[in-house]
Amino acid sequence: MLTTRIVLAQRPHGEPTSQDLPLESAQLPDPTPGQALLETLYLSLDPYMRGRMSDAKSYAAPVEIGQTMVGGTVSRVLQCPGYEFALGDIVLGYGGWQTHSVEQVSGLRHLDLEAAPVSTALGVLGMPGFTAYSGLLTIGKPQPGETVVVAAATGPVGSAVGQIARLKGARAVGIAGGPEKVAILQDLGFDAGIDRRSDDFRARLAEATPDGIDVYFENVGGAVFDAVLPRLNSFARMPVCGLVSDYNTTSLPKGPDRLGLLMRQILSKSLAVRGFIQTEFVEAQFADFQRDMSGWIADGSVGYLEDVVDGLDQAVEAFRGLLRGDNVGKLLIRVSG
Repeated sequence: MLTTRIVLAQRPHGEPTSQDLPLESAQLPDPTPGQALLETLYLSLDPYMRGRMSDAKSYAAPVEIGQTMVGGTVSRVLQCPGYEFALGDIVLGYGGWQTHSVEQVSGLRHLDLEAAPVSTALGVLGMPGFTAYSGLLTIGKPQPGETVVVAAATGPVGSAVGQIARLKGARAVGIAGGPEKVAILQDLGFDAGIDRRSDDFRARLAEATPDGIDVYFENVGGAVFDAVLPRLNSFARMPVCGLVSDYNTTSLPKGPDRLGLLMRQILSKSLAVRGFIQTEFVEAQFADFQRDMSGWIADGSVGYLEDVVDGLDQAVEAFRGLLRGDNVGKLLIRVSG
């Protein structure tokens, strides 16, 4: 079986390009017992992938030069010598940026076609939804009447954060890029939406948070964080999920060192700032997440958005757009029908 795949040919400097991530064909090995040959239906594109293209020390090993780019996938079973799955079964796996893959069956999860659209296993019912659920409830701990602010609020993580905060009785304020995204936040039930690109962003943030900010779910960093920091209340909690504004930077920012300012705020306001990776909560919380999120979707308490791009050959450009904030909702590549 031949697969068409996108490999990491060289480590990007700044924005990734098609030269960094070329498309090629490769021969797959025949699956052996305990493995399955899969046809990729959907590929998930996520900001963390930019870090995997770098060889800088991080929480996960980098993709090696010449390897297929990693990524979560929803796939159809074509062969399974050990018969752990039936031909045609739809499974969640980690096949990466390619049309076909051979994976260990131990790493696959069967998807129920009647329960929800299979694409949601890569979004609201998958890693992004669980990231929102675990980070907000474990670290943010929103209380009734508190104000929760989330950056990148129309993305798959941010949109879930705001809606879960509302379910817990908190006010949800979303920060997004552009008036169209702000309008989407209203449709999702946020109490307020703010355009980070507006000239009076700081004034609008202050207006939307008259009693300050009790929980800030950080996805972006940069200028958004600069505006949020002075609004944080004493004992505010800040789950740090991502810093996408910095992922393509090639040098340190210019200007004065503001670390002292940040540390004084943390000290004087008794702020709780914690970075996290969702995998640390999987064993204890994933079953609860699946139960709760499935119920919230079924009863209409949580809505979700998907941004589907057709064709593996569009993955690099779509990923570049993701890092710019072009997508609305969960970004997926539809690899095959």
